[in-house]
Amino acid sequence: MSGGRRGPLPVLWLYGPPGVGKTTVSWELFSQLSLAGIPTGYVDIDQLGMCYATPTSDEWAPEPASDPGRYRMKARNLDAVVANFQAAGARCLLVSGVVDSARGVDDALIPHAALTPCRLWAAPAALRQRIAGRGRPSDQVDEVLRYADALDRNGLAGVRVDTTGRSVADVVRLVRERTGWPDLGRPPEPPTDDGAEPARPGSGTANGPGRILWLCGPTAVGKSTVGWQLYERLSRAGLRTAFVDLDQIGFYRPAPAGDRDNHRLRAGNLAAVWQTFRASGAHRLIVVGPVDRAETVRTYTGVLPADTLTLCRLHAGPAQLTERIMLRVEGLVSTWGLAGDDLRGRSGALLRQVVDDATADAESLERTGVGDLRVDTDGRGVPDIAEEILRRVGWSGPDASRPGVQGERR
Repeated sequence: MSGGRRGPLPVLWLYGPPGVGKTTVSWELFSQLSLAGIPTGYVDIDQLGMCYATPTSDEWAPEPASDPGRYRMKARNLDAVVANFQAAGARCLLVSGVVDSARGVDDALIPHAALTPCRLWAAPAALRQRIAGRGRPSDQVDEVLRYADALDRNGLAGVRVDTTGRSVADVVRLVRERTGWPDLGRPPEPPTDDGAEPARPGSGTANGPGRILWLCGPTAVGKSTVGWQLYERLSRAGLRTAFVDLDQIGFYRPAPAGDRDNHRLRAGNLAAVWQTFRASGAHRLIVVGPVDRAETVRTYTGVLPADTLTLCRLHAGPAQLTERIMLRVEGLVSTWGLAGDDLRGRSGALLRQVVDDATADAESLERTGVGDLRVDTDGRGVPDIAEEILRRVGWSGPDASRPGVQGERR
C-alpha cells in the first residue's frame, strides 16, 4: 500500500494523562471530519504497542528495559501506519494516547507525519474524580496525577486545552481553533492501493515464522474478551505474546469504494505492527476482528510473512447474542479506553437492527464454514472457552512451542 513520494500526512496527536478525555475528544473530531467528507483516520497509540518484555515470576507484562513505556516501539509502528493510511487516501490522521512525560514524541521516528501535538489538561481534582469514577484503585489514581504533574513540569511541545468542566463539543472546538488543524492546504492525492507491499517499520527481522491465532465471529460473540484472556494466559505462562484488535487499527472514513470494510488497510497495518513485535521477541500473536468470508482472510495472508495462522470462529445463538449486546448497550461489559464502541446507549429500532445483523452474520458464517476451528460459546464462561481454544490449537502443555499442530495451516 505504500506509494511514491508524497508529502508527510497531517497528524494531530492528542496527549495527556488517562482520564483527560483523549479518546473521547479524538473520536468526536474523527466523526466530524469524516462526516464532512474529509478522508480521515484514527488510531489510539496504545493499540500499536501491546507487546511487552519477557514475563517474569512477578509480572506478566513487564516493560522492556531498553524502551520503558514502549514509546519507541509505538512510534515506529505509527510511522508505518501513517504511511498506510496515506496510501489508502487519508488526508489526515488523529492519534490519541500518552507520551513520554520527559521527552514527548520523538518525531524523528515518524518521518511520514506532519505532527501537531496538543496537550489536553484537567485540574487535579477533576482528574482524580474522573479516574476514581472508572473504578480504579487509589494507587492508580495517584500514579495518574504524578504523570500529569510531570507533563506540567517538563513543558512538552504543543498547545494546551483545558478540559475541566467543558463538554466534548467545546473541547473539540477549542482544539481546532488553537491548532488550526487540519491544515489541508495541499490538494488531495489519489490512493495508491495498487497491490504494492504495505509500509513496514525498519526495525529488523525475526528468526523463523511466528504463530498467529485470529478470533473472528459476529458482533458481541466475545472476540475481544476471549482474545484478551488468551493473551494474558499465554503471557503468564511465559510465552512471549502480542495482541492486536483489527477494528482499532482500521478506523478510516469515508471508506474507499474498493475496500468498504477497510480490510486492505487493516491487513497492511497488522503486517507492520507484527513485524515490529516479532523483532522485539514475540513469537505469538492474538488477533481479534471480523471476517465475513474466506476471501477476506486471503487479504491478510497475502501481506503477512510466512507465519502459521489459525482462524478460530466463535459462535453463539440468537438468544446469547441478544443478551451480550444488551450488556454492552447498558455498559455492563467494560470497553473502557476503546474507541468506536457503537453499541453503548443504542435503543429502539437501531438496537433491533444490531441484534438482527449479528444473528444474520452468525448464520452466514455457519453456512460458509469460515475458520479452521469453530468454538461454541453459548452458556459458557470465558475461561472455559479460552481453555478449549488453547487445547485445540496446541498452545498449552508440552506441545506449546512446536508449530504445525491441529487446526493450523500455512
